[in-house]
Amino acid sequence: MMWFFQLLIPGIEILIIAVIVYYMLSFFWNTRAMDLLYGSLAFMTFFALSKWLNLPVLEKLMLYVVNVAVLALLIIFQPELRLALSKLSLKGKKYREITEFDKFLESISQSIYRLADRRIGALIVLENQDSLEDLANRAVLLNAQFSPELLESIFITTTPLHDGAVIIRGTLIVSAATILPLADDSTHLSKSMGTRHRAGLGVSQFTDALVIVVSEETGKVSIARDGIMTRGVKVDRFKGIIRSVFSPPKVSIPSNLNIWEQVKLWNR
Repeated sequence: MMWFFQLLIPGIEILIIAVIVYYMLSFFWNTRAMDLLYGSLAFMTFFALSKWLNLPVLEKLMLYVVNVAVLALLIIFQPELRLALSKLSLKGKKYREITEFDKFLESISQSIYRLADRRIGALIVLENQDSLEDLANRAVLLNAQFSPELLESIFITTTPLHDGAVIIRGTLIVSAATILPLADDSTHLSKSMGTRHRAGLGVSQFTDALVIVVSEETGKVSIARDGIMTRGVKVDRFKGIIRSVFSPPKVSIPSNLNIWEQVKLWNR
């Protein structure tokens, strides 16, 4: 019986590896992270060649690069990794709770990428901890509940509100046609990025807001945060970044409860 189990071990290992590879490919397909998988495959091929050709100096250099690159990749692709791990649930999809935040995230993602497909320029500021009330008060106040139809209609070029930014607080569209401060230092922006990108970068330098920019020239979606702009963000990475910044806690524990009542809430 033991020998039969020993024969099955290689097949079990191959099956597990195949499932892991399939999951990684299905999650990262058509995203920027796919370039990481291609690069890793090329690096491993090059590393295998250096061992096969007996090039010890090159092999040692590549090992040093790996030690630094692993940490750097974990930091750069933190949103994608967090989203991928969050999908590893033992429960089926029908048991997952659909929150208001999930609905909002899905709606704004579809809206942003519809604008990008039609190459309609847009500038959207998602307020975080720092208040943007001063900027909103100098714009056209809407205080309207978010809807994809409203957001997209604002940026249609024939409307008077399309020129400027939209500020969103939670799921509320606070203002439109908002004038944002331009970035003091925009040297890392390419020449194809105009005033809309400079304004998005500028407000991200002065506040903790997350800024979404849709280019009307290229149709690419960019995200600015903490004075850094990431260009060409795909929809999966877009959702991962927003979820990592704004995802609300699933359980709120009132501080006035005793320890036993808090434990009961955590275990629900």
